[in-house]
Amino acid sequence: MSVRYEIPTISESGGVRYLHFGTEWVQGAMWVDRPAEFVLEYTAQMMAWLVFLEPARQQTLGLFGLGAGSMVRFCLKHTSHPLRVVEHNPLVTSACEMYFKLPRPSRLVIEHQDAGTWVESSRNWGLCSALMVDIYDGQAQGPVRDSLGFYKGCHASLADIGVMSVNLFGAHASFARNIRNISQAFDGRILTLPQIDAGNQVVLAFKGPPIEVGVEQLLARAEVVESKYGLPARKWVRSMMGRLHQGLLTI
Repeated sequence: MSVRYEIPTISESGGVRYLHFGTEWVQGAMWVDRPAEFVLEYTAQMMAWLVFLEPARQQTLGLFGLGAGSMVRFCLKHTSHPLRVVEHNPLVTSACEMYFKLPRPSRLVIEHQDAGTWVESSRNWGLCSALMVDIYDGQAQGPVRDSLGFYKGCHASLADIGVMSVNLFGAHASFARNIRNISQAFDGRILTLPQIDAGNQVVLAFKGPPIEVGVEQLLARAEVVESKYGLPARKWVRSMMGRLHQGLLTI
């Protein structure tokens, strides 16, 4: 049976190019003259795992959902890691190459596959030090993969020490279900960042030894991330202060 893929549509305004699927919902965006910079705040937040993890150079970064290629372009510019992207729709990849300045170096591998199927394959288990999950369809009504089994597969796909970031909609009915399933798959080891943009809320989930880190150490790491990657990491860390107990963040 043939597969019908959603057809990407492109719009542009104020120096920003947008990716849609025939609706008003934005699936991704790019500054035309600064393609490696983030337009949407939530896409920058998807990199918040960098506050807790600095993968070795040979370790793979995984991305579920290509969108307009924002996170891929950022990672290609600012890191030297192998990148593995799982994108269901090959038309999205073509649109990224034609309209969103997506490079194709040898360290970038794009697999056209359902992320739910990808995480079920044992060949992918333990592959990724960081896994960024941003998978929506044209209606943008919550992630298209959000089951407990899917998030358990994401956990299996992480290395022994790894972090997953997930883009959710905080005000959407799917939010509570996703939080419940992520928490169960990751033994309750999650952090939620504040809602931004049009209700996007990024969640971090952790695999590996327990983390116990003090405020000074967190802020010092945030300064490194800001200096090295140009990301607002101190703002992210300040949002975590409500989780502190006796001056320590325990995850």
